[in-house]
Amino acid sequence: MKQPKQALPKEAARPPARGRNAAGAASTSEPAKPGRPSSRATRAAERREAIIAAGLEEFVARGFAATRLDDVAKRAGVAKGTIYLHFKDKEALFEELIRTAIVPLVTRLGAPPAPGGSVRDMIESFARTFIQEVATTKRGDLVRLIVAEGPRFPAVADFYYREVVSRGLAGMRALIELGIARGEIAEKNLARFPQILVAPAIVAVIWQSLFSKHAPLDANEMFRVHLDLIFGERRTA
Repeated sequence: MKQPKQALPKEAARPPARGRNAAGAASTSEPAKPGRPSSRATRAAERREAIIAAGLEEFVARGFAATRLDDVAKRAGVAKGTIYLHFKDKEALFEELIRTAIVPLVTRLGAPPAPGGSVRDMIESFARTFIQEVATTKRGDLVRLIVAEGPRFPAVADFYYREVVSRGLAGMRALIELGIARGEIAEKNLARFPQILVAPAIVAVIWQSLFSKHAPLDANEMFRVHLDLIFGERRTA
């Protein structure tokens, strides 16, 4: 006698419904559309930015030694454990601040002058940007923090030297050598000491925090005089 065919289970007889995966389990979210970040990724990025912004406020207000991740989390409006999803410790958070706030500015020194532009034009442009975006802002407070607390935290100072100082000096040295080759700079030994070229920038950062209330400093004018000493006074038509 011929055996009747067994009916398939209802779940196996129909394809997975919308919102279920191939195993029939409910999916946790709709698949992200190609080329667009998921809402989860967006929220994670926003939390990371909030943590970095809160870290800047805390480091500037308290200094590196006294800053606690608990306070950073409170200011950022996240749980302390959330910080560890993005940064392994306080030092890593501070390093990220340097990468996002200072390093992009310094990397501009690696670009050659614009066609028809002089080396002095390039340096003046960098100086104006540095004074506007660092010396007179909270970014400058990060530099002052390195000066004040770097000796007690050599790993932080070493990171700053590697990511900022060494790149800045290399960029300045390349510009000086180009200026010498073009005949814009007469003193060839300046290439040995690119620190001289950026000295007014450091003076401006320190002066802003210590003495500006006693004697406001026109940092742009100071830099102009400094470059006159190196390049010679600009000729006016």
